Amino acid sequence: MVQSSILGFPRMGRLRDLKKANEAYWGGKLSRDDLLAEGKRLRLEHWKIQKDAGVDIIPSNDFAYYDHVLDHIQMFNAIPERYSKHKLEPIDEYFAMGRGHQKDGIDVPSLEMVKWFDSNYHYVKPTLQDNQAFTLSSDPKPVREFKEAKEAGITTRPVILGPVSFLALGKADRGQKVEPITLLEKLLPVYEQLLQELKKAGADTVQIDEPVLVFDLPSKIREAFKPAYQKLSALGDKAPRIVVATYFGDIVHNLDIVDAAFKDVYALHVDLVRNPEQLDEVVQHLGPKQTLSCGVVDGRNIWKTNFKKAIEVVESAVQKLGKDRVIVASSSSLLHTPHTLDSEKKLPEEVKDWFSFATQKASEVAVIAKAVTEGPAAVREQLEANSKSMQSRASSKRTNDPEVKKRQEQVTKEMHDRQSEFPTRYSEQKKHLKLPMFPTTTIGSFPQTQEIRVQRNKFTKGDITAEEYEKFIEKEIQDVIKIQDELNLDVYVHGEPERNDMVQYFGERLQGYEFTTHAWVQSYGSRCVRPPIIVGDISRPAPMTVKESKYAASISKKPMKGMLTGPITCLRWSFPRDDVHQSVQAQQLALALRDEVVDLEAAGIYVIQVDEPALREGLPLRSGKEREDYLSWAVDSFKLSTAGVKDSTQIHSHFCYSEFQDFFHAIAALDADVLSIENSKSDAKLLKVFIDEAYPRHIGPGVYDIHSPRVPSEQEIKDRLDEMLQYLKPDQLWVNPDCGLKTRQWKETKEALTNMVNAALAFREKYSKSS
Repeated sequence: MVQSSILGFPRMGRLRDLKKANEAYWGGKLSRDDLLAEGKRLRLEHWKIQKDAGVDIIPSNDFAYYDHVLDHIQMFNAIPERYSKHKLEPIDEYFAMGRGHQKDGIDVPSLEMVKWFDSNYHYVKPTLQDNQAFTLSSDPKPVREFKEAKEAGITTRPVILGPVSFLALGKADRGQKVEPITLLEKLLPVYEQLLQELKKAGADTVQIDEPVLVFDLPSKIREAFKPAYQKLSALGDKAPRIVVATYFGDIVHNLDIVDAAFKDVYALHVDLVRNPEQLDEVVQHLGPKQTLSCGVVDGRNIWKTNFKKAIEVVESAVQKLGKDRVIVASSSSLLHTPHTLDSEKKLPEEVKDWFSFATQKASEVAVIAKAVTEGPAAVREQLEANSKSMQSRASSKRTNDPEVKKRQEQVTKEMHDRQSEFPTRYSEQKKHLKLPMFPTTTIGSFPQTQEIRVQRNKFTKGDITAEEYEKFIEKEIQDVIKIQDELNLDVYVHGEPERNDMVQYFGERLQGYEFTTHAWVQSYGSRCVRPPIIVGDISRPAPMTVKESKYAASISKKPMKGMLTGPITCLRWSFPRDDVHQSVQAQQLALALRDEVVDLEAAGIYVIQVDEPALREGLPLRSGKEREDYLSWAVDSFKLSTAGVKDSTQIHSHFCYSEFQDFFHAIAALDADVLSIENSKSDAKLLKVFIDEAYPRHIGPGVYDIHSPRVPSEQEIKDRLDEMLQYLKPDQLWVNPDCGLKTRQWKETKEALTNMVNAALAFREKYSKSS
């Protein structure tokens, strides 16, 4: 029979239960035992959901309190000494690595956190030493959670990150020179021990994720797979049967690795949603007894699976391999999808019928497997309902707007270019804005207090009037302006108290979007986002941010920065349509934002930031034509949105990363006057690319990490500025935090910004004297 499988399930719970428990624990309002008990409750609940849906192969060890890669860092004792020396409780040491720790005389920043492939999820980067040793923890989490499920009557397939991917996704610690992949020989015994312990616990199969196989890999990493999997496969009956899982792309370019390294593994999983065309070639490289896990249910989007198409793909595999050698699966972990559609009570029924969240996707894999195993008659009712949903969406008037298409046809090449080149623009901006050296600013949002959330909720529910809510927002803006006066920042922001999320807020003001109430997805740690859903052609019926920015400017002593989310980030941080190319959706968003940028300038806002933190995230994982095509339309979309202003208006953009080396030409092509980038946990040497490429415009590398409550000292920020000035010119450098301050508390925010401004003032004085 064809079995059904899920590669991983969302962790947060139906109502963001894990987020609430974590934050209560961090705030001292929940005990350690209660936090661990809540984790256990969620795991059991999630296993039961999948079992009740009819899923045959249910994952364990997909749960994490903060991040699954961080779980492995701790499990392998790959813990930098700056954390381990404090002898914290294991859960506190774990959180210290994830979010920093500044308590009881201990002051350590978090480890670096970066995007998980091309998703909006962030993982904690393994940070390794020249003398790195690995040992397995005394109570390994995968074993513990397998036993936990077993005690509940559910046999699971443990999920672990593969040894090659763990090292390939890691880095050398600051001051260290080790090349992570060279540590493979030291790491493999730990994997051998772990697999043997899982076997003793009763695990029959284990899912080992090697997602780096979708990349174009350097030779050392390619060559690491063969010895790694020869050694793991040699365990034979002492270890569970191995399922190697890949996702987020095709592995055709690495099929020689499959031949060399995986000939003795039980099964191989491939993503047939992202790249269905790889099926035939992958099948040709399987051994005579190997099983293929077909990822045909999308783990990255919320649209219902087209059963007809998915069944055809699976049946094609069955014809080549037989039913006993095929598994129906999600394309990737369902971590990237919301928990359940059942919580959505306000969606239009027509639209709701088009969607499928994690709980529903579990049922989908079971239905597809049953249809292939027993024939369509066994699931006729489900197939007929699915067919009606597909037809409804295809023919709905919600999806097509002739006026939007007409405007797109009128876009010209000239609409993508500013009036003048940067030197001319900068000359006009200096006269107009009168900014000092090392200008200070923030990235946009200030802390969103409980009171802000309460008032927004009251307004949403209709408990207060629009006028009452507007007065409350104005008072919040007044308070933020006063604080920025006290801090002596150079370019202000209005603080965004009216905004729920940097994409949702705009989506709610655009035609073509639909919104959920409980469709939360984990971004990092306890941070969850509720992506809006693009269901049709996009347009802007009215100004979206002008009122608040104009009011803020009217009460400010310094230039006010208007804050917008760029077209690519609006696209990438939404659930996009899968029936229209993403370039079409991006251009529609760009035209809507262009109107907003022009209206902000007309309202007296002469610094406008258009954030594109998701630009890199959207980058195709492999180099080549697909990547260059993406960068072309992505850059065009940004330029189309920002090019409608005068030379004297300064355009900023923000990026949540600093590794630009592989697509720097696109960053330069954006033609933004100022780039702010996340850099506090990255090596300042990454800024060297700006020298190498003779980048002429201005840059604000983040001087401290906003993902942690830790407050950096003034000297720490000065040290970062000194490092940056090895690679940037003084008149290029802006001083700002890594990212927005929405999730922080006011006390730590004021202290950190005070230190930041004082550091900038010291440098201003130092360099003004030297000049």
